Amino acid sequence: MPPRIEFHQTEDVAYVTLRYPKRFNAMSRSMWRELRSIFQSIQSLPDVRCVLISGYGNHFCAGGDISEYAGFRFQESSLREFHEVEVWGALQAMLNCDVPIVAQIAGNCMGAGVEIVSCCDIRLAAQSAQFGAPIARLGFPMAPREAALVSRELGLLTARQMLLEAAVFSAPEMLQRGFLSRIGADVDLPALALATVQRIVALAPQAARLNKQTLRALNMASELDGYAREAINNKAKEASFESLLTRAYAYAAGSEQREGINAFLEKRIPQF
Repeated sequence: MPPRIEFHQTEDVAYVTLRYPKRFNAMSRSMWRELRSIFQSIQSLPDVRCVLISGYGNHFCAGGDISEYAGFRFQESSLREFHEVEVWGALQAMLNCDVPIVAQIAGNCMGAGVEIVSCCDIRLAAQSAQFGAPIARLGFPMAPREAALVSRELGLLTARQMLLEAAVFSAPEMLQRGFLSRIGADVDLPALALATVQRIVALAPQAARLNKQTLRALNMASELDGYAREAINNKAKEASFESLLTRAYAYAAGSEQREGINAFLEKRIPQF
């Protein structure tokens, strides 16, 4: 069965499921495109009061589909297209969604999985769930927009540990660090998620959408104010984010990610 994002609606709840079981629901390029389309559709459905996103089976998402990487990661233009259009297009569609999004997280939640749940409003996890972004083992960094999103939601300390030492954290650790809303026993996770969804759909749907719009605007204003203060305090103009993006993917033809990806596919330890 090919990788896909499943979507169905039951009354006022939209269910989104990452389904690629042979790779622990790793995100393929086609899945990123589907995810964007689905959340753009949800935004225009007036009768949807809540979205529940989960992974098929015993895992949420193990990261990206590494088997596809050799086909596009070694060319700067295709690498940029992947991150700036396919991945960020999907994440931005989730961030723009005014409907409350609940994440039901079991098993592995790595890399792309962490990015996806970072776009959710309420994050529920099984006791045994694990979180990380060990892409340094593959020889490449996290894309700028994705790193900004993850560091904001995780906190800088946790993001640094994930990215710089490939640290993997348990669900109790992530709850303590403020990334998760609640955790429960593995067998209780579906019931915990259902109860959370039911509480949301029982409330005023327009108020929920307006609350999300307000929180999004406040967060944006806070970030802009922070940038302004930083510029004043430093008495120097910071390099713009767009300037960063112009050089963000120059590593595409380098040796590190080629070695990291090849080593993973060949099931050996990379030599950096």
